[in-house]
Amino acid sequence: MANENRLWGEERIANELLVKLGIQISPRTVRKYMPKRPRGQQRGDQRWSTFLKNHAEAILACDFFVAVTASFRVLYVFVVIEHGTRGLAHLNVTAHPSAHWTLQQLRDVLGESSAHRYLIHDRDAIYARHLDTSIRALGLEVLRSPIASPKANAICERLLGTIRRECLDWMIPLSEAHLRSILRTWRNHYNSGRPHSVLGPGVPDPPQQSARIPKSADPHRMLAGALVRAKSVLGGLHHEYALVPMPAGV
Repeated sequence: MANENRLWGEERIANELLVKLGIQISPRTVRKYMPKRPRGQQRGDQRWSTFLKNHAEAILACDFFVAVTASFRVLYVFVVIEHGTRGLAHLNVTAHPSAHWTLQQLRDVLGESSAHRYLIHDRDAIYARHLDTSIRALGLEVLRSPIASPKANAICERLLGTIRRECLDWMIPLSEAHLRSILRTWRNHYNSGRPHSVLGPGVPDPPQQSARIPKSADPHRMLAGALVRAKSVLGGLHHEYALVPMPAGV
């Protein structure tokens, strides 16, 4: 119990033994047999990385970036990312960003029963005081990053760079509607088809059909009796791969 529950002390373990297992023992006796931490080693309780992961589930981050169409029209893209899952929670495009429009986008993300508790954004003038007040009324605490400190919102800034490197650097949107269509297609790929190294690697929202194919006993060989299906994304800019059962008679 002491090894599996690093936050438990001798009294907690003694109570657990008495209430759950019916074994009555003194906390002093428990302390006698608890493992001793060697000098110089880190504490055995929650590590900083675990602390960050536990809080990441409650954090949202948002930001704007600029995209230019084929006719040199400047458009603004608004994105919201979840720290815990690294999923792209929301994405939309406008030619005239405003605090009212931004607030409506955030309302679409949060809904009525959101598990998120914090929202990170920078100090851009578009995040007006009444916008932050409305966000707090929805149950979120607003965390404003320091001036000229993009690393304070690093996960969202990394997302913006990924959108450019993997999508917009290779495509020229013709209009606002075309840009929105491109980004929504890429968003589906980002959430359900693109592996993220920080997740293990893993996918924020993996497709359900992948669970139908059992894994091979040999990690270096593909499962026998299965085929690889390739799905084109954005006209072949990316592809998504999945195992599917081999058709009968093949």
